[in-house]
Amino acid sequence: MIKIDGLTKRYGQHTVVDQLSFDCAAGEVLGFLGPNGAGKSTTMKMVTGFVAPSSGHASVCGHDIGTDALAARRKMGYLPEGAPCYPEMTPRSFLEFIADIRGLSGEKRKQRLDEVIGRLHLEPVLSQSIDTLSKGFKRRVGLAQAILHDPEVLILDEPTDGLDPNQKHEVRQLIQSMAKDKLIVISTHILEEVEAVCSRVIIISSGKIVADDTPHNLAARSRYHNAVRLTAPDAASIGAIESAIARLSSVSTTETDRQHLTITAIAKSGGKDAEVLRQVSQLINEKGWNVGGLQLETGRLDEIFRQITGGARA
Repeated sequence: MIKIDGLTKRYGQHTVVDQLSFDCAAGEVLGFLGPNGAGKSTTMKMVTGFVAPSSGHASVCGHDIGTDALAARRKMGYLPEGAPCYPEMTPRSFLEFIADIRGLSGEKRKQRLDEVIGRLHLEPVLSQSIDTLSKGFKRRVGLAQAILHDPEVLILDEPTDGLDPNQKHEVRQLIQSMAKDKLIVISTHILEEVEAVCSRVIIISSGKIVADDTPHNLAARSRYHNAVRLTAPDAASIGAIESAIARLSSVSTTETDRQHLTITAIAKSGGKDAEVLRQVSQLINEKGWNVGGLQLETGRLDEIFRQITGGARA
């Protein structure tokens, strides 16, 4: 669906994107991650034809974005950062305008407009001018225009920016419902979103790919993979519980948050899956501790992100 080969962008002596190469297929939801300034948005702008590369090639559904840009854009929906819309238009007139541009007509036009407006809950603001809308509604209007023509490839830059938790959940459900036969590329700083909807993650730093894997496999590289977190019954007992857990053969070290009464037991590298959980559970039963919130961790994607990108902030 997308093929990128040696894609590079330079501004003077500064290289923003440096020899990126990767392929994406239908059915993938790709999380495209990196610190601020890593080249994520520039890459997306090159793939969508808004910025010309200094060298290299990108194609969408077999159409080269440099030599066959119009055909490539017909296959794409794009939500850029900031969701720019015509502020004097209403959402209804803006989406009608987009339908004209996309060549939608007849019953299909009506069906797509009704479906998109309904799925993004735009009915209450259809007749307001876009410049009077909240940031969240503006973002939803931007997403509506990106999916209106039911594209094969959907490129979303911070799709849930400005949305409240309920709206974020709805957008994530929408992405998952569309993912079966499309390629969806999401650039986001919200790692929880990546874990919730993405089947693959590419991380770039200083314009280069530094990781390409599933969210699960990346999280499994975290020191917190197979760690166990529990809540002590009170402040007086937390020290004794931590000391006993730290002596278990499967535990490498422990971390204690006395404010929230939590203890995290971190597994030794190379240990068996869930061995820490088994030993901690057995210890709790033997001691009769009234602990709460016993939880097995799968790993922390934010920790791996910081390691891979050299500690740069997301």
